[in-house]
Amino acid sequence: MKTIKLLFLLLIALTIGCGNNSSTQTDKVNQLSGSISIDGSSTVYPISEAIAEEYRIEQPNVMVTIGLSGTGGGFKKFSRNEIDINNASRTIKPLEDSICNASRVKYHPIEVAYDGIVVVVHPENSWANDMTVDELKKLWEPAAQNKITKWNQIRPEWPNEDIHLFGAGVESGTYDYFTEAIVGRSHESRGDYTASEDDNVLVQGIAGDKYALGFFGYAYYEENSSKLKALGINNGSGPVLPSIETVKSNEYSPLSRPLFIYVNEKAAERNEVQDFLRFYIRTIAELAKEVGFIAMEKSKYDDESKKLEDFINSISKPKE
Repeated sequence: MKTIKLLFLLLIALTIGCGNNSSTQTDKVNQLSGSISIDGSSTVYPISEAIAEEYRIEQPNVMVTIGLSGTGGGFKKFSRNEIDINNASRTIKPLEDSICNASRVKYHPIEVAYDGIVVVVHPENSWANDMTVDELKKLWEPAAQNKITKWNQIRPEWPNEDIHLFGAGVESGTYDYFTEAIVGRSHESRGDYTASEDDNVLVQGIAGDKYALGFFGYAYYEENSSKLKALGINNGSGPVLPSIETVKSNEYSPLSRPLFIYVNEKAAERNEVQDFLRFYIRTIAELAKEVGFIAMEKSKYDDESKKLEDFINSISKPKE
């Protein structure tokens, strides 16, 4: 009888041991390693950083590094195969696409959220509450350089004080989008303003200067709204203030826009990159609002997920 009991206990121990071993093996299968390099837009940076922080909890052995060189600067690195993913606050330009083709860099774009470009002033600015698109063009077009320098040159009732301008750097997708929407031609504006690829620098500059005016992404305004004042934008139908609702509905026109990440096809062949991209799409709707952006509709994320799987399947096929 003792022998039977011992055999029974041994069988239980072996069963438990096998179960634990199976669980350990499953954990090892699900545990990835490697590194993923991301660069590009300062606007998209908070989204990708939030995603990366959450992903590190799920996959601690995958190192995700994120740079901050602007959409254009990121695409330069992307076209040289220096990074796996580029954060982009605009679509890729034809010239950038041509450079990628010449370098044999293939890619897949993923739309991740909506954003608005906010025109802001110091909170003690009591005279300006809104501006028309024509007034913004008058202020920012190349012909304004060293000529339109005072507030009362925009509206006569405004103070006879110098305007101190702040804005996105020329490598920024925010700069490209703003100049195209306001000036009428991408990458063209006056040059006599304080420019930075780092939106935090712009926030600090405007928050410390009563006569300042500048522009940057909605997320940075949302984060610093206690020390900044947003202007309504009048595109012909009356002033509209930036908000989640007005950006998502495109009522805040012409300064509402979609945001993207671009993934290098060669990088996407790696398991950790595929897993990170799936995680990105799966969690972006929840995290976008936390970092001040506007999530897309569920149907759009479903579409992006399907397109990603089709892309992964296409590059996973055996080469003939």
